[in-house]
Amino acid sequence: MKKDGRLSGVLHIILHLAQAAKPVTSERLAVAMKTNPVVVRRTLSDLRDRGIVSSEKGHGGGWQICCNLKTTSLLTVYDALGAPDCIALTHRDETSTCLVEQAVNTALGDAFEEAEKLLLTRLGQITLADLSANFHSLHAICEIGLQGEKQ
Repeated sequence: MKKDGRLSGVLHIILHLAQAAKPVTSERLAVAMKTNPVVVRRTLSDLRDRGIVSSEKGHGGGWQICCNLKTTSLLTVYDALGAPDCIALTHRDETSTCLVEQAVNTALGDAFEEAEKLLLTRLGQITLADLSANFHSLHAICEIGLQGEKQ
């Protein structure tokens, strides 16, 4: 099963943009993400349509955050990506006439629904500001560690 890393990747990009003092080009973001600038532009265009990021063309242009990090949840970003499937697991045969298969499908279907509801609820509780604060905490810890190594 192929995993979908778009949400994680776009959150990575958003945190880079949140730290930037000026617009960041697709090319620079692509280097940070180890991908192609076209992929960055395609992905961020969905976020631009939802007012999460903005872009400017030309010299000095690029992408920047235009939403409020404190009020924008990860669920908002997830929805902007088109709400991809949360769970890669699925039924073997959803329309089986076999009663055993139907019992399995019912049990798994209920579990899949519960897991998805839990995940979406949690995404709605975490803001971009929370992610940024976590990054800054980790950065501070790394800086302290680096200073200790220099001594």
